This record gives sequence, structure tokens and C-alpha cells, in this order.
Amino acid sequence: MNHLFCTEVSQENEIKVNIRWMSRKDMKEVLKIENECFEFAWTEKEFMSNLWQRNCVGWVAEYQGRIIGFMVYKNLKNKIHLLNIATLSEFRRQGVGTQLVAKLITKLGNQRRRIMLEVRETNLPAQLFLRFIGFRAIEILRDFYDETNEDAYQMVYKYQELESLQQTLQPIRVSEDNRRMTADIRHQ
Repeated sequence: MNHLFCTEVSQENEIKVNIRWMSRKDMKEVLKIENECFEFAWTEKEFMSNLWQRNCVGWVAEYQGRIIGFMVYKNLKNKIHLLNIATLSEFRRQGVGTQLVAKLITKLGNQRRRIMLEVRETNLPAQLFLRFIGFRAIEILRDFYDETNEDAYQMVYKYQELESLQQTLQPIRVSEDNRRMTADIRHQ
């Protein structure tokens, strides 16, 4: 049950979030966001069964000490599979989802060259958000969702060298930070 994106993007009123690894103690807040965003929400058991996998990672986005968004993805041999991402409704259109995805894009390189995901056919805000940040629909997956037999679009973001990445992801700027790559939102 892979579903995606309960977030939208705007270039105004952006907030800077702290993105960190998701821990078990975050689950109550993550589940609150998940249930607010999705009709067919993941359960705690579904979150944990994914996160217990060696190649699966969860991040949370914090603002003023409060978890306002999250992302779960899986590292595969040559790609990253984005499984779930969401933002609290009161923080949508403030760059939270953009910052989460921008950080994920910095994980791409010679080994993993693309990010793949599925998005519901009816989730137009997610489709527009993904297109805005450089994802492209490559396939229609018929009857993808078991709960509704709804179709999904498989979308992909392909790795680019740093110089072209900066042009593609306006207003996202990727910069070197002594020890690691970080993504910052450019204030306009």
C-alpha cells in the first residue's frame, strides 16, 4: 500500500524545518499526520514493518519543536522508492514537502540515480507538486490500490549533476556543507 503526498508547494511563506531520522517515539505524531492526510492511512504496524527493514528510512520535519511532516523511503540497488510523505494541513504550502524531497534528492548519485514513487490518479495536488520539483509521470498503474482499485501514476525523478540540479529545482538550492550535502530553500 504505497501512497504519496499530502502536501503542496508555494514560494511564499516558506518556513525552515529541521529534518531528522524518525524514531519510535515520533510515531504518535506521525500517525496523527498520516490519519489527517490519507483516507487509507498506514497503521502503526505498517509503519513499523517498513521501518524495521534494513533498507528503509524514515525522516520527520520539525518546526519549533513540533513534528509537522514526515517521509518514508526505501533504498534499492539503483534507485530510491519513496513510499510515503505527508505534511500537517496547517503547514502546507510553506515548503515542508519541498525541503523533505530536496534532502532526499541529495542522496542520489552514481549508485542510485532516480527516485520512484506512485501517486493516486485523483491526487492532483501531489501530481502538480511533484511535477513542479522535477518528477515526471512515466506509467499508469491500473488498479494499483487494493482498497479502491484506483489507478496510480508511477513518477520518477532522475539524477542530475549538481549544476543542472540547481536550475531544475528552482527555488531549491543544493549546497556543500563541509561534511554532507544539505538542501536549503531560497527565500525570494
